[in-house]
Amino acid sequence: MDLEDRCSRARFLIRDRDGKFPALFDAILADAGIEVVLSGVRIPRVNATMERWVETCRRELLDRTLVWNHRHLLHALREFEQFYNEHRPHQGIANSRPLHTLPAPITDPEQINRLDIRRRDRLGGILHEYQHAA
Repeated sequence: MDLEDRCSRARFLIRDRDGKFPALFDAILADAGIEVVLSGVRIPRVNATMERWVETCRRELLDRTLVWNHRHLLHALREFEQFYNEHRPHQGIANSRPLHTLPAPITDPEQINRLDIRRRDRLGGILHEYQHAA
């Protein structure tokens, strides 16, 4: 199946600056109306970072969601992006959230016993957010 058969058209191809892509490769894509966007110079891990995000999005969202149409897909991706950046903890940054600082650790054992945690479901229960109740 071709993308054009689905009434879709690829507009961009993001690739690195590897020598295995000859100029003819870019010329063929340009002839098909696809703009080649090169990744940054001396940024060897950018592809790995994006591959990790795509893998996480697929595993945590798309593999668990029946997408009805383009509008539904965009809504789900916006919700996941917000969840990923504002709530989901990341092991690579000490279980913090990218857009928030780490909370102060709880050292008082009595305070641990009185924790009131609330769960908020997002996207019909696929994603869960946990917060301290006010």
